[in-house]
Order: sequence, then C-alpha cells, then structure tokens
Amino acid sequence: MSKFYITTTEPYVNSDPHLGFAMEIVRADVIARFHRLLGDDVVFNTGTDEHGQKIYQKALQENKTPQEYCNENAEKYLNLKRVLNLSFTNFIRNTDEKHVKAAQEFWRRCKKKGDLYKATYQIKYCVGCELEKTDSELENGKCPIHTNLALEIYNEENYFFRFSKYQKQLLDLYNKTLDFVVPNFRLEEIKKFVSSGLKDFSVSRLKEKMPWGVDVPDDPKHVMYVWFDALINYVSTLGWPDDEKNFRAYWPVVQLAGKDNLRQQSAMWQAMLMSAGLPNSKQIYVEGFITANGQKMSKSLGNVVDPVKLVNTYGIDPVRYYLLREIPSFDDGDFSERRFLEVYNSDLANGIGNLVSRVAKLSESVGLEVENSKVDFDEEFSKALSEYRFNDAVGFVLKETTEADLLLDKTAPWKMIKDGKTEEAKEVLFDLINRVRKISLMLEPLLPETSDEINKIFEGPKIKAAIPLFPRI
Repeated sequence: MSKFYITTTEPYVNSDPHLGFAMEIVRADVIARFHRLLGDDVVFNTGTDEHGQKIYQKALQENKTPQEYCNENAEKYLNLKRVLNLSFTNFIRNTDEKHVKAAQEFWRRCKKKGDLYKATYQIKYCVGCELEKTDSELENGKCPIHTNLALEIYNEENYFFRFSKYQKQLLDLYNKTLDFVVPNFRLEEIKKFVSSGLKDFSVSRLKEKMPWGVDVPDDPKHVMYVWFDALINYVSTLGWPDDEKNFRAYWPVVQLAGKDNLRQQSAMWQAMLMSAGLPNSKQIYVEGFITANGQKMSKSLGNVVDPVKLVNTYGIDPVRYYLLREIPSFDDGDFSERRFLEVYNSDLANGIGNLVSRVAKLSESVGLEVENSKVDFDEEFSKALSEYRFNDAVGFVLKETTEADLLLDKTAPWKMIKDGKTEEAKEVLFDLINRVRKISLMLEPLLPETSDEINKIFEGPKIKAAIPLFPRI
C-alpha cells in the first residue's frame, strides 16, 4: 500500500473561517478521498496558525490572553470537518507542545548549518500578510492585498535566515522537477522571483514588543517569526523529530495554497527544509482567489462569505459542488448567491438528482432486482483529479449524467412498460443503473454524501424510489 500525504496551509485564527479557505480544504479533501479510493494510505493534514502580531493584537482588543483567544477560534476551524464533511486525519495547532518542540529543533538545525544570524534592520511590514514589503510591491504606499491596513515600520535587531544562500539550489529544484509547482505559470512566477535574487528574511521578533510566538532556543529575548514557525507544522504533524520512522514513511508532502502563499510555500519553506537537512516537498498546488465584486475575499476587507451559513442554508454537497465546479482550478473565480442557485438547479436538481429519481422510480415500478457490479473510473477522470483539474472532473460527471438522460429519453422505458415489454424495459434500466453507479463512484471524492445516498438507493437487491436528492429551489 502506497502512502500519500497532503496538507492545506494553516489559516490564521484571527477571525471565522471564510469561503476561500473552505475551497482550499474541500479541494484537499477531494484529493485525499481520491487517493484512498486508489488504495493509498493517506495522511490529510490541516490545522491553525495561532502566532504573530495580528493575532496578538486581536486578543488584546478582546481583553483575552492570546491562548484563550486561539482556543476559542481554533475550534471553529476544527468544526469544518463536520460542516464540510471533511476526511482530514491530522489537525495541528502551532501552539501544540509537539509543534513547539519541533519548531525549536528545526531552528537549532538551521543555526548549526550557519543559516541564522542577528542583524539590525528597518522594514515596512504588512500585518495582514505577516510579511515584509518592498517599495516595488506597494501601491500608493500600501499593500495591494490589505489596502485598509497601514504598514508598520520595524527598526530592531532580529535573527535572519540566509535565504540568499539557496538561490541556486532552489532553481535546481524547479528545473529538475517540472511539476513541482502547478499550474506551470506559477512555477514560472516563482522561478522569476528566485532568479532575480534573494534577500535574507527576518525569522524572529523581540519578545518585549511581540511576545506571542515560539521561544527562540537559547535566546529568551526573541520569539520566532510567524512564517518560520507556522510552516514547520507540515513536519511536526507527522511527529518529527521524535518519530522519524513515521515522518520518513509519509514525507514528502503535497501542499495546497493560495497564490498569495506562493513565495512562502515554494521558496522560503523549501530553503528552510534544505537548511534543516530534510527532503523538499513533493508538489505544491497553487489556486486563485474567490472574489466578491472583483475583490479578493478577505477577513480584513470585511467582504467574506461564511461557509457555515451557506451550508446551513443549502447543504454540504451543493456548497462543495459550487466550489469545485464554478471556481476555476488555477485562476480566480467569483461567488454570488444568484449564480449559486442557478448552478444548483441546473446541475444538481435538474441534472444528477432528477436522473437518479427517474431511474429509481422506473426500476421500482417493475420490481427490478439487481446485484452490485464493479464499476471503474475513466482514465480521463482520474487524470483530471491527479492534475487538480477539479472543474474537468465535475465536467465528466455532468457528461455521464447528460448521456444517461439522453438514453433514458431515447429508449423511453416507461412506454415499454405501458406496452407490456417489461423485460426490454428492465434491460434498459440495468444499463442506466450501471451508468448511475459510475456517476456515484465519480462523486465519491467530490460529493461523498450524495454518493452515499445514491449507493443506498441502488445497492439492491430491490430498488425503491427515494426523496429527491436535491429539491429544486
């Protein structure tokens, strides 16, 4: 049995989960479920990022300790497992003791390598991104992603990571593994960034100014910079460094991230792994943003869509379906409730749901008895999921649904039944049931709840009509 490890990024707990992260974790769930269907032993990791300036400030604003604040909000992200019917196996918080221990050991290894040093510097810092910003990255003196936040100016002594040392090794990694970052235009983007020259980045903060972070080993005046600490969750969740056997069994990892995480995931983190003497990641899938009125959905901009509310209103699988079908796999996509309802009614209620109802009702009317028969994925469907082409994977489901509908209308088994040609009608229905089972198999990683309901209807031996899977809205 092959082992497969996939992870999302760690979302900040400075506010409730939003639709952008729901999209990321649903897509990761699809890949995890798909690999389980292939027979792989899967570790699916997610968790919460709980350190850094903006979380510290938010806790103070609410008159709570940072730990109290994080405990309350981390529970909301853990609850997504139920809300979105997720199958993650690991949930790591970077306030967990095992993570803190791993981060400190990781620090020691980088320091032993000679890649951590102290320097005094001044930077323009975006609290929203938790990243330093150069003048070329700013628009009208502000971060283009967090235009409502003023940049903070830091002038202090910090530890730095020798990022500049790893330019050649990173470029060698990209050129050796041509699908290391997908889609390819994101790989070209990070190659261009690295080729232009790398600047060492700060990896600590003075504890007297910002105490909320992992303590730097052997230097009580500093805590680790949030990005340095958070990225290490990908190895700490496997038990590294204590459980080396488990780590080696599942590593390297497939990472999912938004396009605003490209630099951190595919360059900074990879250089950190090189420094610590650990193998690089396996692959990084980078997705676009969900927009609202042309703007990125952002907690700081206040234009987020609440996935919990959406699920409570329309159900789990309709929300999963929209995210997989309507939002492009590699580019930005827009959400609107009007479009959501259009897609729901056309694809789910009138499409998959209607087909299942018609076939089940006709099968029941002739007392059809069936045995479970094996169906397999089409190669093209498997290829689409392997390449993170979620839109195309859903497209294959719709294609099968359309073809089954056309066959149903063309053969008209209800007329055969009326004309006393019951056995001929049964032959047609056997074919249609196998087509529905194939649709159900493809839906298993995409819409697992719907797949389960279809399987219950057609598991046999007798088929009974059920309530519509997707009542029209």
